[in-house]
Amino acid sequence: MPMQPPSAFAGTLARRVPLWIKLPYTAFLCVLVPIYWRDYGPTNFLYFCDVALFITLVAVWRESPFLSSMASVGILLPQAFWVADFAACAVGLRITGLTAYMFEAHRPLFTRLLSLFHGWLPFLLAYLVWRLGYDRRAFLAWTVLALALVVVCYAWLPPPPAPPDNPNLPVNINYVYGLSDSGKQTLMPDLAWLALLLVGLPVLIYWPTHVALKKLCRERPMGQQASA
Repeated sequence: MPMQPPSAFAGTLARRVPLWIKLPYTAFLCVLVPIYWRDYGPTNFLYFCDVALFITLVAVWRESPFLSSMASVGILLPQAFWVADFAACAVGLRITGLTAYMFEAHRPLFTRLLSLFHGWLPFLLAYLVWRLGYDRRAFLAWTVLALALVVVCYAWLPPPPAPPDNPNLPVNINYVYGLSDSGKQTLMPDLAWLALLLVGLPVLIYWPTHVALKKLCRERPMGQQASA
């Protein structure tokens, strides 16, 4: 059997995601999915962060630069903001209140503890992109997916606030009605806010993340076959 060239062996090794990441991550999702479904319902999985969870699951098992890059473009910057907002809320301060739900007593404590994945998932994705390489196609792919989700959430899912008889019902998914789940934003008409999201997400969040990842991570050559 011919020996693999050192460069090829190094490339194979660089693409390997350890089993000690794959198995605990899969086990975590096996716990999270039924708990979230029970407490929040299936529409909760349309949040960008939850979509990224499932994309990452496939990425770690297929060791896919494309999928790990796609999830990274989508949530690295928003989740960094989530961490900052959560830390502020934990000490009694307020940035936007996006993470106020983490401190609401009517939500089951275990479910809220599961939501702490917002804090560690960005680090896992950063590791995966560093290990597997960055695929520049991720920007367009995530942008198309995210904007489709925004339109779906605006057109078919409930606006805030949640009904009193079901306070855990997901409303305002992906913040298509403003930054608060207690009521719609009042700065502009609903359609103007929607247009702002459709333009602002790719321009202000996804594109800067894409540029940063291209500079900071080894880029997967476009001609190289991807496990996507």
